Amino acid sequence: MQNAQIFASPWWVNLAVFVPIGTYVLLRKRGHSISWSQLFFAALFAVGFGFNEAVVVVYLRASVGLLPDFATALTNSSLTVYPQIQLLHSLPQRFISTEIFREAATMIMLLGVSFAAAKTAKERWIFFLWMFSIWDIFYYIGLWLIIRWPPSLLTQDVLFLIPSPWIAQVWYPVLVSTLIIVSIVLTKKGINNPGTHCPGSMVIQLPSVT
Repeated sequence: MQNAQIFASPWWVNLAVFVPIGTYVLLRKRGHSISWSQLFFAALFAVGFGFNEAVVVVYLRASVGLLPDFATALTNSSLTVYPQIQLLHSLPQRFISTEIFREAATMIMLLGVSFAAAKTAKERWIFFLWMFSIWDIFYYIGLWLIIRWPPSLLTQDVLFLIPSPWIAQVWYPVLVSTLIIVSIVLTKKGINNPGTHCPGSMVIQLPSVT
């Protein structure tokens, strides 16, 4: 059984845990007024994007023989999946370049939707973090549904290749993404500050008593 590893590598990958903390600290006083419907549809996009990303990754790895049992996996629940670190060292350079382009394209798509959905820098940042976090979680869910990977949250993964490989156990990105989602929900106007007026809410003004 694998043991939990607290630290990721390189060292600066561990700083990602401060993203949800910093987001909450910066937003907790004034909050944000992004509507629940906007968050819902942004989440819907991120869920679909996460599953799509998982499918692309499976096809890419199967195309270079890194999922040897993939052809029979549709009718057989057992599937040989190489450890991620082994994958990193066995991939041809052209494949690694393809993975880097895929990751860059993912960030561009998330940024593009964020800029299209919001007008202010704060709301664009919130949309990006919101979609990135949900995409990240459902990317792992998609991989597990297709090839039963990762087998546990203690499985080591190569998170990103830009600018160099980010390596951590799966629980780490899932935890950071979950905390980001929670921080955005908790800082929405009307959650922590019930008296804050939200656009579209009904206000009842009582007559003054003299």
